[in-house]
Amino acid sequence: MLTSTKQLCIALLCVFTFASCSQDSEIPEDTVALQTAELGDNVPYSALESEILIEVNKYRASKGLSSLSTVDNITFEAEGHTDYMASNEIVNHDNFEKRYQNLVKEIGARAMSENVAFGYRNAKSVVEAWIASEGHRVNIEGNYTHFGIAVEKDKDGRNYFTNIFVRR
Repeated sequence: MLTSTKQLCIALLCVFTFASCSQDSEIPEDTVALQTAELGDNVPYSALESEILIEVNKYRASKGLSSLSTVDNITFEAEGHTDYMASNEIVNHDNFEKRYQNLVKEIGARAMSENVAFGYRNAKSVVEAWIASEGHRVNIEGNYTHFGIAVEKDKDGRNYFTNIFVRR
């Protein structure tokens, strides 16, 4: 029999593993500001973050989908949210709309989705969990062109993840 603490942890993990968020812009493509802006790709990723990016693109390739490119601004938004989740020890999509609006202004985003997770120890396990979840899988398989990732540990060493997908 599981202790109530273990049951609570399992329940929370399931809830947070199966929540995703997305939004499409109502702005016509030819009027999106910064649509042709140069995109930075200079962020140094940790080994875990790099592996997640590779695993996501490997999965997309297996489905005949194009690879996604990293963009600094997307990763900065993912980092801010991941820091927020790790600091507060909660997994959520708080302020998703603000991240979306920032990316519309900064890089001309036309659509955005976000996958978050908590507690996984390696890239393969978190990506497999996202693929096993319909909402997360839809985001990974979505009509996107770019992405960013951030992984942050909380004070107890547990990993928090934010993977943002964007179409320009």
